[in-house]
Amino acid sequence: MKSRASLPGTAFLPLYLRVAILAIAAAWLNPVLSIAARAPTPPPTAELAKHLTAIAALAAASPAILIPEGPFLLGSIRVDDDPYGMGTQFDDTELPQHRVWLDAYEIDRDEVSLAEYLTYLHARKFHPSKDLQHLIWHVITVHSVNDDTLAQWPALYVTWKEADSLCRAAGKRLPTEAEWEKAARGPEGNRFPWGESFPDNSLAMFGQHHVHEIPILAPVSSGEPGKSYYGLHHMAGNVAEWVNDWFGFDYYAYMPERNPPGPTSGRYKSLRGGSWKSRPIMLRTATRSGAPADQRSATVGFRCAKSVPGSSAR
Repeated sequence: MKSRASLPGTAFLPLYLRVAILAIAAAWLNPVLSIAARAPTPPPTAELAKHLTAIAALAAASPAILIPEGPFLLGSIRVDDDPYGMGTQFDDTELPQHRVWLDAYEIDRDEVSLAEYLTYLHARKFHPSKDLQHLIWHVITVHSVNDDTLAQWPALYVTWKEADSLCRAAGKRLPTEAEWEKAARGPEGNRFPWGESFPDNSLAMFGQHHVHEIPILAPVSSGEPGKSYYGLHHMAGNVAEWVNDWFGFDYYAYMPERNPPGPTSGRYKSLRGGSWKSRPIMLRTATRSGAPADQRSATVGFRCAKSVPGSSAR
């Protein structure tokens, strides 16, 4: 009887060749499987696994901040005569400036911690990425960073899909880009989360560099001096943050005036807030950027948001 697993034209081939062809065909038909097969995530060593478990055990949820309904000033006014000024747009994607109405919503005061991220991975029997495993082991063994400190690091080397999934598993979601911007700058368009003053390292973790590219991070629950208008921590610096929206290069020009949901499709997901490596201009509350949804980076994390019952926000 002809095998159901046979492909047309392969019946004459030896069994081992037919199996190989089927495996290649399956990989082509399922790119995710193909990528996973080429680059599987290795399990941690026994010693590293002990640390990962200890870090995850220290997970603590962030307090939620209620952002009231109402309008806020989104985006920037075009400035052409001060190319290096902090009031000048980073690029045209943050133009034009206009008022947008948002229904009330909640957003986490703090970025999702490394401990929370490891708890999420453990519950799904996923291993941390190779890069994250290497980083954690390196800072433990070479820099003597303890588990308590690592537990308070922001999550990093996390893809957009993982960020979205973790928030949903917690009964939340990623904030829309407009929600993130309002939470960062308040109703009247603060230039930085804390106001108009130029950033320094008492207000945000930015402009850091390590010869081996080791992240220089602040605890997610810290950051009170640089808190935003609504009291959120690290809306500038520490790690840049995934938001829900696709990155629309010209979206601000045509977005709806109430509860903009972001473009329906795109190549990149939006990132906001700048990171521990960023230049000061990336810390502006209006500065936008984007990255592929499957990208992992030592400079990118996230926080979660939640619609308020009775609100039309997603």
